[in-house]
Amino acid sequence: MRVLRPEELGERERERWRELRAAADAPRSPFMEPEFAVAVGRVRPPARVAVLYEGAEPAGFLPYERGPLGQGRAIGLGVSDCQGAVLGPGTAPETGGLLRACSVSSFAFDNLEAGQDLFVPHAAEEHATYVIDVEKGYETYESVLRTQSPKFLKTTLAKERRLDRRAGPVRFVFDERDPAALRALMEWKSAQYRRTGRQDRFAREWIARLVGRLAETRAPQCTGTLSVLYAGGRPVAAHFGLRSASVLACWFPAYDPEFAKYSPGLVLHLRMAEAAAAEGIGLLDLGRGPAEYKDALKTGELAVYEGAVTRPGVGAALHWLSREPVRRAHGFVRARPRLASLASRTLKGAARLRRP
Repeated sequence: MRVLRPEELGERERERWRELRAAADAPRSPFMEPEFAVAVGRVRPPARVAVLYEGAEPAGFLPYERGPLGQGRAIGLGVSDCQGAVLGPGTAPETGGLLRACSVSSFAFDNLEAGQDLFVPHAAEEHATYVIDVEKGYETYESVLRTQSPKFLKTTLAKERRLDRRAGPVRFVFDERDPAALRALMEWKSAQYRRTGRQDRFAREWIARLVGRLAETRAPQCTGTLSVLYAGGRPVAAHFGLRSASVLACWFPAYDPEFAKYSPGLVLHLRMAEAAAAEGIGLLDLGRGPAEYKDALKTGELAVYEGAVTRPGVGAALHWLSREPVRRAHGFVRARPRLASLASRTLKGAARLRRP
């Protein structure tokens, strides 16, 4: 095994990585491609990739980050919506030996993809990630919505028509290249984080830089995609995510609050589903975490896992102390809807108090 910085991967290693992902049964999430690991490596110096070999041939890859105390975590933890190892058939290293070779005492994950036999047995929680299946085309998806969410679809389409009449012609761009639109999205999203009392991800320099790098990434299985809904020539909603040939990973959606009554974010997601289907993309991954708009849009759910694998020693204790109490507290709240609702209202109230 060799441990490299992501940018040190040679083309032979990258191509083998892509081959292994193409042969896997899991949806081909762009977060699991070498381009995502390289982009994270450019903004996160602790990022590494463990390359496993059988003879001279690469047989597996584990992208990860190593903390200052030797604690490991999935690469891009906190923003990556799909995590795990990329392994060839029959490649099953012993986890303790793998962590030791990576010089980490633990490997933490919060969006481990299903089928990761190496790590799933160590998961503490299973979560649902919500998906939209457009494999059979947008018309089929819309017919599903007419059956399962008829009021939602009718209301959203009516609001789109009303937006067109009152704000100007509605136009959708699936793959917008205008940097100003990306800046607008980041400003809306930052304001949304503050408004709801949540940590502003874009206030963290490495995340803002990562999005900027990925916006310029144009690889067949990992392309930064900015989708924008315009009304009267003005952007009113936008989304930045990553797409492969078969999966659109929905990542950062936001809208201009001035147009909230028209639900431009929901209109945007319908148009994204339509455009994705036209591009031959079969699945939109809305990510984990419950939300009303996800319940209305989804056609199904996939499992992802949260937890960590550790090896005995002080490092394992440090991992437990730094992550487990918080994770368990979050799980306690999520399992109790009334408490979760109270927590959400408290966060929003605190955010209002902090405003100047």
